[in-house]
Amino acid sequence: MLDNRSQLSKTTLTLHWLVGLMMISLLSIGIYMTETKAYGLYNWHKSFGVLIVVLVLPRIVWRIKNGWPSPAGDYRPLEQVLAKMAHWVLILGTILMPISGMMMSGLGGHGIPIFGVELLASQYDPETQQAIAINGQLAGIAHTAHGIIGYAIVAALLLHISGALKHHIIDKDGTLKRMLGKRI
Repeated sequence: MLDNRSQLSKTTLTLHWLVGLMMISLLSIGIYMTETKAYGLYNWHKSFGVLIVVLVLPRIVWRIKNGWPSPAGDYRPLEQVLAKMAHWVLILGTILMPISGMMMSGLGGHGIPIFGVELLASQYDPETQQAIAINGQLAGIAHTAHGIIGYAIVAALLLHISGALKHHIIDKDGTLKRMLGKRI
């Protein structure tokens, strides 16, 4: 079943919530790691960051095939623009975030682990124990992009969640019910 104005497909709902909850978790852990230098979480963060690509790619393909869901109601032009901006930032961010993270780690010499298996081996100087970058300049660009994209996603998520609550509490239009799998 494809999405329609009164109900979203199980595929849309499953991909939306899996990717959404994983991204929120990874963003939260990423911010925590950055603030506290919790190095023990990095391999878990990287592993789930690689894993999310397995969910994001089908989500993007599904969105291209199925199109964007029709709005549940009629909205002002500003609301429509904000919704489209938030949705585009979220869909692009969910693919650019893990790619920039993998580039940052892999090109920086830290490798790309996924649950103990190295997709790309890390490279460390045996004397200094410092990572030997494959391409330090690109790793630095990816590091900067990873941070910027992360904060853009956080902003878009706040807008997205605020919009969903506005639709539910103020507009009472069924948008949130539809996102929870109910028919409106």
